[in-house]
Amino acid sequence: MIYAALGLLCIGVFYFACIFPAQWVEVRRVRRPLGLNVRILQISDLHVEKTWVGPGKLRRLIAETAPDYIFLTGDYTQRLRHLPKVDKYLKAVRDAGVPVYAVLGNHDYRLRSDLPAMLALFRRRGIPLLRNESLRVGNFRLVGIDDDYSGKSHPRKAFRDAVPGERCIVVTHDPTVTRRIDRPYDYLMSGHFHGGQFRVPFVFRLRYKGPLPLQGIVKGMHTDRNGTYYISKGLSQTGLNFRFLIRSEITVHEL
Repeated sequence: MIYAALGLLCIGVFYFACIFPAQWVEVRRVRRPLGLNVRILQISDLHVEKTWVGPGKLRRLIAETAPDYIFLTGDYTQRLRHLPKVDKYLKAVRDAGVPVYAVLGNHDYRLRSDLPAMLALFRRRGIPLLRNESLRVGNFRLVGIDDDYSGKSHPRKAFRDAVPGERCIVVTHDPTVTRRIDRPYDYLMSGHFHGGQFRVPFVFRLRYKGPLPLQGIVKGMHTDRNGTYYISKGLSQTGLNFRFLIRSEITVHEL
């Protein structure tokens, strides 16, 4: 009887410390007053094969936040067989009826020869994928830098069409690319680190993920010599399919 009670207690503790944070999505609200008067919803690190958040719940969260734009900052899946599930999430996002823009992440590039099948999904849903390119969106220029972790980023190419004096909002997956950007930008949105995924000290000293985690920079807002950048904790997980005291996140950026 005692062992059964202890077993149930352990299961309960594990659920509330590790599974519940992955299901209980934080709607993180960030203000960066740039005078653009836009509300942007950032959704990062879907990892559809691991997520505990269904398309229906995502659709409700989008409706509640009422964004002007939705930016997807990479890592949708790394397996061809999960592309139909990716499509369900893309449909949920498009159902919001607002412009959607996206970039790719390192897990997406693990599709290798199957990557064109993913690209086709985005085309069919009418979601532009920015791969080291930019375009004018409303009263700002949206610059999409491809994934740095995969060696696909070319910041100078991405900024090529930017006009001096324009407000530049950057979307990318791996924020490490901020170290290679050699010009000012107004704001950058990224993901990649899942906020650490586990609130365990020195986890990124055991598993090297680049220079930013070594400095403890894995989530939230930061500033460097060129501008201000934000790292989302992401919606899903990679590796072990749970979080430890780190909630999933979608981010509302008030610019």
